[in-house]
Amino acid sequence: MPQFVRLKFLLAGTALTGLLYLSGCNQSGEINTTVDAETANASFERYKERFLDSLWYYNPEWASNQGYHRYDSVLVIPTAARRRGDIKALVRRGKELATFKPTDLSVNNQTDWRLLQNYVQAGRWQLDTLRDWQWNPANYNLGSSVAEILNGRYWPLDRRLRAISNKISRSAEYYAAAEASIQEPTKEHTELAIRQNEGGLAVFGKALQDSIAKSGLTAREKEDFKNRIDNTRLSTEEYLRFLKTEVLPAGKFRNFRLGKALFDRKFYYDIQSSYTADQVYEKALQHRAELLRDMKTRATRLYPKYFPGKPLPSDSLATVKQMISRLSEQHATQAGFVAAVKAQIPQLVQFVNDKKLLTQDPTKPLVVRETPLYMRGSGAGASISAPGPYDKAANTYYNVEPLTGQPAAQAESYLREYNDYTLQILNIHEAIPGHYTQLVYANRSPSLIKSVFGNGAMIEGWAVYAERVMLESGYGGNTDEIWLMWDKWNMRVTLNTILDHEVHVNNISEQAAKALLLRDGFQEEAEATNKWRRATLSQVQLSSYFTGYTEIYDVREELKKTQGTNFDLKSFHETFLSFGSSPVKYIRTLMVKKS
Repeated sequence: MPQFVRLKFLLAGTALTGLLYLSGCNQSGEINTTVDAETANASFERYKERFLDSLWYYNPEWASNQGYHRYDSVLVIPTAARRRGDIKALVRRGKELATFKPTDLSVNNQTDWRLLQNYVQAGRWQLDTLRDWQWNPANYNLGSSVAEILNGRYWPLDRRLRAISNKISRSAEYYAAAEASIQEPTKEHTELAIRQNEGGLAVFGKALQDSIAKSGLTAREKEDFKNRIDNTRLSTEEYLRFLKTEVLPAGKFRNFRLGKALFDRKFYYDIQSSYTADQVYEKALQHRAELLRDMKTRATRLYPKYFPGKPLPSDSLATVKQMISRLSEQHATQAGFVAAVKAQIPQLVQFVNDKKLLTQDPTKPLVVRETPLYMRGSGAGASISAPGPYDKAANTYYNVEPLTGQPAAQAESYLREYNDYTLQILNIHEAIPGHYTQLVYANRSPSLIKSVFGNGAMIEGWAVYAERVMLESGYGGNTDEIWLMWDKWNMRVTLNTILDHEVHVNNISEQAAKALLLRDGFQEEAEATNKWRRATLSQVQLSSYFTGYTEIYDVREELKKTQGTNFDLKSFHETFLSFGSSPVKYIRTLMVKKS
């Protein structure tokens, strides 16, 4: 399943020192043990505002990603002193949150309190236990943050360029600190860092130079800017030299696998599910068997249509494989892949409107583009880059990695995986009514906390749920063909969870992992190779799709049962999405209260 790349849970910086110990404290500094609900909620609302104000000051890249551009010119230098300050700040945040009693707060504010608490606890754990700042060199890439500012629309060009110029003025310090931070990295993340920083160099090329030339910057500003670009390119190249000639040849790599203890804890913080990692793994194993049964039934019905006169294979799995292979022959051309994605978007908009699945907002732009070079290499063929709640009018980019330049056999394998059936499901997932639609709704949430601290499992789970609800509503004509290919697609979601657990907990080999994807997932070789790469570069994220989807579907079925004839699908969707990108377990609580 293509990776969603919008959310960046960066850590709070030295941070939030301007925050006061708020609700529950009197003027003498003592904590009040009894407060009325109105006072408690008012105090917590003020606290949230100050929390975010300081959060953005110390996390400028995350702020930019959320559409808060006041600090675009600030570059955080990832030094050891900075990390020590981060930990101290997170300890202070935990103490501040403890001054509130969640039971004194409204249900909405209780959810926000828990999201902030999870952020604080996860931040400390990431810094002092997971320590990926030490073993993941791909964390450091100036090209990405600069490109986001350059491509933005929130400020006039000159102001954006001045922000970039100030940001990159400390590029040498930034990459020197990055080098000092790296100790015993993984080989896989080192190779990713090389590829993405090489792509990042392109950000400081012709497009940026042309923008400077046509800008209203003074001659002195332009000269300083060009010198800073030269220095940034040199600093990036020095970082690349360090990775290529010192880190890689030394061969002192840690294993990319987390192990059970770290995997379980990361699952707890990242997914925020009502289920444990082990429970989700068991549910995925069960769902795999259910999907296989349905695939066998549908493939058996379709076989005489596509193989007239031929007897059914004695092995039902062979029947499924032959049917999927035949249907996969229908696909876009190598050169026309990105164009094929663009062509489908209006059809999805029309179907959602016709079926009244939810209300869409035509004023929010969706731009299909080729994935920028600095974002390539993670194994995700498609992704969404959406604006944050502070910049709601900005473009949402649907990033599609082009196939031009790939060997013909490799491209053909990829196109068979994203054939005429599954390409439609991909576009539902990434665009409408999947990620793009959900994130438009998230930006409307009255709670910035629920939008800012968005939960990846809810976001990915909604996109998977969107695929199912479109087919349930008749998209694709309710044929065995579209349902068989959705089964295959949903099997990918299911196997994502199984693979994630097998890789990081059970130490499955690359050969065995690919065999699992090819056999049980009926995947093409290119897809299996890309998925293995993703499993080595990410942890827990592959489990988010199935977990979120399962929980969302459970909530819907629960409310259908309790509301009976009063249940309305459109109302369910719009109410569910109105709570931002909260963990599904909290949305369930909010929706049960509403009903």
